[in-house]
Amino acid sequence: MPEVKVTKETGALVPRPETYFPAFPFGNLLGANPFAMMRRFTEKVDRTFAGLATPPEYDLWAPPIEVKHVGVNFIVTAELPGIALENVKVEVIDEALVIEGEKKTVKEEQGEGYYRTERCYGSFYRSIPLPKAAKTAEIKAELTNGVLKVVIPVPELKPLLRQVPITTH
Repeated sequence: MPEVKVTKETGALVPRPETYFPAFPFGNLLGANPFAMMRRFTEKVDRTFAGLATPPEYDLWAPPIEVKHVGVNFIVTAELPGIALENVKVEVIDEALVIEGEKKTVKEEQGEGYYRTERCYGSFYRSIPLPKAAKTAEIKAELTNGVLKVVIPVPELKPLLRQVPITTH
């Protein structure tokens, strides 16, 4: 292994940028990792606006969906609490089951000398691919107590099985 000669040079001390910008909130910009700097900036903004978050009922909403294959049926269950039947639509489009609808929330408060009302509207759209052999003409959907259950009949497909003979040489 060849030897490496290390030399130490002496010279004037170079002042660090913090001495010129002591109040800069992000520290040393020269040679800083831009991703770390953006993470620190995001954390500071999050802390600043933490108390001003919107109430959970105004957040984006998509209904949870469960899909399972039971026997000869493909069953899709969606939780749609507080959504009226007239605000839900179930369709089959290009070998996919589409569940869409609109959630409306109206809050009214009345007291002595004031009347307050808040409205929140939001729509959702979920598309679930269907098996190739699904009998789309026989689909049934039912909404009970905020739970939508869609049953799609799917005939049991038997795989094509053929024995392959093995030869020896």
